[in-house]
Amino acid sequence: MTVTAAVCAEHGPPETVAIQTIPSRKLAPGQVRIQVEYAAVNFPDVLVVADEYQISVPAPFVPGSEYTGIVTEIRETEGRFAVGDRVMGTGLYGAFATEVVAEARSVSDVPHGVSLRLAAAGGVAYRTAYHALRSVARVQPGDPVVVLGAGGGVGLAAVALATELGAEVIAVASSAEKLDAAKLHGATGLINHRETDLRNALKEHLDPGAAAVIDPVGGALSEPALRSLRRGGRFVTIGFASGEIPRIPLNLVLVKGIQIMGFQFGDIARDEFTRNEDELRQLITSRRVEPFVGAEYPLADAAQALRLVADGRAVGKVLLHVNDN
Repeated sequence: MTVTAAVCAEHGPPETVAIQTIPSRKLAPGQVRIQVEYAAVNFPDVLVVADEYQISVPAPFVPGSEYTGIVTEIRETEGRFAVGDRVMGTGLYGAFATEVVAEARSVSDVPHGVSLRLAAAGGVAYRTAYHALRSVARVQPGDPVVVLGAGGGVGLAAVALATELGAEVIAVASSAEKLDAAKLHGATGLINHRETDLRNALKEHLDPGAAAVIDPVGGALSEPALRSLRRGGRFVTIGFASGEIPRIPLNLVLVKGIQIMGFQFGDIARDEFTRNEDELRQLITSRRVEPFVGAEYPLADAAQALRLVADGRAVGKVLLHVNDN
């Protein structure tokens, strides 16, 4: 049997990814075979293809780190799954294909009433944003929160979820389209950093300053955002989608008593992690928060989808619609 997949034959730009037919893998004990319905396209996928991620994946390989689909075969999974179950999964690579073979422990069920499309859009980006807001930034009702990259996958998720937590969100993005999406998801302050001085614009929106900054972008936006924090504020760095790692003047941290923290799933205490996951699942299943899909492509256009994300033009989540059942 064979599988249709988007294959990265050699490291490089998104255009190195092309559709190929590859052999279907045999199942080992503890694994499941999944017919992929949707795969999410994330910025780390671009980095993996370019061999610029912190973990190098030897080429050739199938990119894609997040998917939803239907279980078609199981082998010794101790009754955890059955054929026909709707599931979602993550991994460093492998999702941009018509099927995935995965360890059962890396897969979870899609909640009843949530479509596979919605589950794919509300996976890693929303989990990242919610854990960062809840357990790292520790956002409280009424807190002013600055979200950088507010039109992207993690950024727009942070806007929606911070709003749901009762925060007053100031969205910073690079286009009117992205700011429109942020406004739709609850942002009350809107700043286009390409049309205004970010430091001055944040001063106009904040008095005495922000309680927290969520930064998945890095680059030139980080320092003015950090300067916008009130005394004791929290700056949470999630990634560097700009491609530039900022250099922060540490005197600001000293003078303002600011806390700068990095986000990693593994750093969240187990009890808080479980609480956050349960709360987020409830928010999505109840439709109080609904992930926004800004673009959807067929598997054949995987390179085009990666390019959209690589260029920073994506609004919300970008999905590949792999199978149509």
